[in-house]
Amino acid sequence: MVQATNSLVAEFPPVPDGSPPLPLAEQAWLVRCEPAVAGRPGGPLSGLRFAVKDNIDVAGYPTSAACPAFAYMATAHAAVVQRLLDAGATLVGKTNLDQFACGLNGTRSPHGAVPNALDPAYVSGGSSSGSAYVVATGQVDFALGTDTAGSGRIPAGLNNIVGIKPTKGLVSARGVVPAAQSADCVSIFARTVNVAAQVLQVAQGYDAQDPYGRQLTLAAEPLPASFRFGVPDVLEFFGDAAAEAAFAEAVARFKALGGTPVPIPYAPLAQAAALLYESALVAERYAAVRSFFDQHEDQVVEPVRSILASGRRYSAADLCDAQTRLRALGQQVAPMWQGPEAIDLLLVPTAPTHYTIAAMQADPVVLNRNLGAYTNFVNLLDYAAISVPSSLRADGLPFGITLIGPCGSDWQLADLGQRYHHATGLPQAAGSTPLPAPQPIAGMQAPATVRVAVVGAHLSGMPLNGQLTERGATLELATETAADYQLYALPGTVPPKPGLLRVAPSQGTRIAVEVWRMPAAHYGSFVALIPQPLGIGTLTLADGSSVQGFICEPLALAGARDISGFGGWRAYIASLKAGN
Repeated sequence: MVQATNSLVAEFPPVPDGSPPLPLAEQAWLVRCEPAVAGRPGGPLSGLRFAVKDNIDVAGYPTSAACPAFAYMATAHAAVVQRLLDAGATLVGKTNLDQFACGLNGTRSPHGAVPNALDPAYVSGGSSSGSAYVVATGQVDFALGTDTAGSGRIPAGLNNIVGIKPTKGLVSARGVVPAAQSADCVSIFARTVNVAAQVLQVAQGYDAQDPYGRQLTLAAEPLPASFRFGVPDVLEFFGDAAAEAAFAEAVARFKALGGTPVPIPYAPLAQAAALLYESALVAERYAAVRSFFDQHEDQVVEPVRSILASGRRYSAADLCDAQTRLRALGQQVAPMWQGPEAIDLLLVPTAPTHYTIAAMQADPVVLNRNLGAYTNFVNLLDYAAISVPSSLRADGLPFGITLIGPCGSDWQLADLGQRYHHATGLPQAAGSTPLPAPQPIAGMQAPATVRVAVVGAHLSGMPLNGQLTERGATLELATETAADYQLYALPGTVPPKPGLLRVAPSQGTRIAVEVWRMPAAHYGSFVALIPQPLGIGTLTLADGSSVQGFICEPLALAGARDISGFGGWRAYIASLKAGN
């Protein structure tokens, strides 16, 4: 472990007076660990290098939250840093941020604005700007940020990388300088969803010493193959036609992945988002650094200073009112996750537009607020989220989308997010390296499945095949039954259906079937759709194996046409079309 020395505080870049204090390529770093802090050999993250945002403690190094006057020497690693080191990852340094994690743009640091990894004229996104930049430029394999209003998502979306914002309390925030402690999350940046999920698997865990730590059980089964995703009924891109077109492309891609878009009233979510800075909730930001701020207000950069100072004017009663208003809005939007018309996730742009550094510095409050149009409500309403790259716009700037789900949906979002990311065909981050093959998401369990043999109207391309596909069933193989079955055309059925009957081997033949694999969770609803005289029983296939499959009551076959000679329903239907 690196020993603490007071001289390390002086290693922070000086507060600038006019020109940037560091070359653009270095403004993402505040402190490099010399030597790197090696992780435990042989752990699941061995060989991976990481950085942490400088509001997260690393023993023997100063924590400044990008405010040199605030800096203190950390005597112990933050709980999450210790977990990652114990898992074998190597820590290489601490990164720049919007001061006191207050901002979404990456320009609010006395050490200089962190540039965008793909175009240095543009903002990187904040407050976790440095962490996103060093991941996007390949200097580390992953990095930790924090997220209160979107700081684990905006920098990911603006730098063509992945940002996981876990469910609140899933990852310990002990040893992290809070921005607004009840809404804070430690976030994870990586170039692929798989790496970010591996890190989350290690980083998660209940910490009784974290006041907001929780014992959580995450949903471990994938979202259904046919899923419903919410889209805001009113979308705002602040005049950015390229971003608007990129989001329309994202919606189309989600539909191609099996999703059905559902318009969601966005006004209540926008009202919840506004409470973060425009109500007494902002008092929590002041409370986080009150003892320092009251004595050293002049050492805090604008507009962070004004934001923190605004927290002083609210009373305890004001805060109670704001919290009650937030709860009411949460109740108002809860139905979108419940009932037969529920959505599985909410899809939004990570950021509605992309600003230059010069534009942001000229109008730092309004443009910063615009960047958070789709992020500020997420932690307040206790949702999980992941930002993944979506496209490179015609002007070369990255565009990202965010998948949002209920508390505990972290693995499900990561699983679908990986599917989406790989469907884009984008290169990794700011380079040209293609994405590696997708991997099973850490923490995700394969759902239990049932093999079902279908013989008639449920065959692929037939009228009832959708009853299988809408339940996430996938075609495993086309084969035949054992040679002891007969097939009949049932009269008067709509759509036309066959009946399969098991007979003595000397009387039967092989009948063509398809074997589909269906999630067990949806099997009951499928069986409930089967009308008399059909049912489900056990079929024997040509290879001697047994599967669940369609059978028919023998009494229903009286007078039905024996079509066994066609070898299967598909051949029989083809004969009817041919007029035979």
